[in-house]
Amino acid sequence: MAEAKTTRNDQSVAAFLAAVTDPARRADAEAAVALMTEATGVEPAMWGGSIIGFGTYHYRYASGREGDWPPVGLSPRKQALTLYISTGFDGHDELLARLGPHRTGKSCLYLKRLADVDHAVLTDLVGRGFRHLAGRTVTTEPR
Repeated sequence: MAEAKTTRNDQSVAAFLAAVTDPARRADAEAAVALMTEATGVEPAMWGGSIIGFGTYHYRYASGREGDWPPVGLSPRKQALTLYISTGFDGHDELLARLGPHRTGKSCLYLKRLADVDHAVLTDLVGRGFRHLAGRTVTTEPR
């Protein structure tokens, strides 16, 4: 079975953030890291070369593939600040309605500007996603 390409490593989060060329995106990423550190109670770590993750959970698929991944994380992508909430957004409609301008994917939350969203709501959303998975092992059953 192939090894996961994106794994936790010892690269510097501060150095990664300092290398973000767009000053507004860098400032948003730095503020998001502070918000997520407060929401999770854990220090950030680099996962691969472009994801900042908080904590770890273990996953095991019915296929036998398994690995570790952060319950929540972020990446200052060119188009948007991307927050990863591994639990996804089912059951969070009320929070998302109060968040402010955003887009979602299966487990991605895309924000154009951090200043445009409600920080208390974002902190709650990040905290819920983190607490649901941090330190757990998630196993999928065969279909």
